[in-house]
Amino acid sequence: QVQLVESGGGSVQPGGSLRLSCAASAFAWPYYNIGWFRQAPGEEREGVSCTSGGDGSIFYADSVKGRFTISRDNAKKTVFLQMNSLKPEDTAVYYCAAESILYSTCPSLLEDPYLYDDWGQGTQVTVSS
Repeated sequence: QVQLVESGGGSVQPGGSLRLSCAASAFAWPYYNIGWFRQAPGEEREGVSCTSGGDGSIFYADSVKGRFTISRDNAKKTVFLQMNSLKPEDTAVYYCAAESILYSTCPSLLEDPYLYDDWGQGTQVTVSS
């Protein structure tokens, strides 16, 4: 199994930036898809981004394309999410999550983040004037 710890959340004004970090521990780390999903109060989980364990391919939700960038450091078992041009609708708790490549793919995880088997405690991101 995977243990994940997110950090880097905070409060910013619209147009601002934040960089989220996810520190992970995992057996056979290269065989896990690692991604981010978010959840606002009263809303369901929304997949944000995902990087594939197989070949490192990256995927983004349409709502964040061009603004967010995911990166993965396999040596340090760390994943980052650089968020630029933040909007009020980005406000949510952001979770780092993992799923074995044996059971799913990043496109599926992005569409249905409830497929993830492991996730962290979450970090709050608030975007307001």
